[in-house]
Amino acid sequence: MTTRFKDRIDAGRVLARELEGYGGRPDVLVLALPRGGVPVGFEVARELGVPLDVFVVRKLGMPGHEEYAIGAIASGGVRIINEEAVRSFGVTDAEIEAVTAEERMELERRERRYRDGRPSPDIAGKTVILVDDGLATGSTMRAAVEALREEGPARVVVAVPTAALETCAEIATLVDDMVCAMTPEPFYAVGLWYDDFGQTTDEEVHDLLAIAAGATRDSTRG
Repeated sequence: MTTRFKDRIDAGRVLARELEGYGGRPDVLVLALPRGGVPVGFEVARELGVPLDVFVVRKLGMPGHEEYAIGAIASGGVRIINEEAVRSFGVTDAEIEAVTAEERMELERRERRYRDGRPSPDIAGKTVILVDDGLATGSTMRAAVEALREEGPARVVVAVPTAALETCAEIATLVDDMVCAMTPEPFYAVGLWYDDFGQTTDEEVHDLLAIAAGATRDSTRG
């Protein structure tokens, strides 16, 4: 049994084995959360023989306390707002719009950098596997799931190589299928379960997506 992953490539291959039931299906799409989720998602998509893309999520931080999320925006123009938090802290509409505009610029910058002008994938009616390199608190993944639901997928699957057991259980209540390859306890942090957990760069994300897009085009031609 795996107790640590060599790196994100190794983690992706292990995770793909847990997801083999989704392999080769025309309705399945892997969406990876950048940046660290993309090398994992690349291996998953390659092993399953399904397309890969990114799902960029940006937290909307509360003005003056940016670490506290009042919502999130995501690929496809989706915005979700935590109305309870907004009311509790008296955040104004103008403040929400200002934070949204700032984060939208960064989201769009990343999408341009990653996709090279390729359009966002059509998610409606698909079985979407959301992949990241691990889950500690799971706050970004929760935002991703909520945002993704707005785009009408048939099923949402979350798949990660490693996660805190409690977080895995919490996310499982929000999705149609949850795959956590390893849930060590005590968990502490995602990076502890990798021998190599170096930062994934924008360039690596771009290159992996370009390779995956080329492979998808070739398979449709064939």
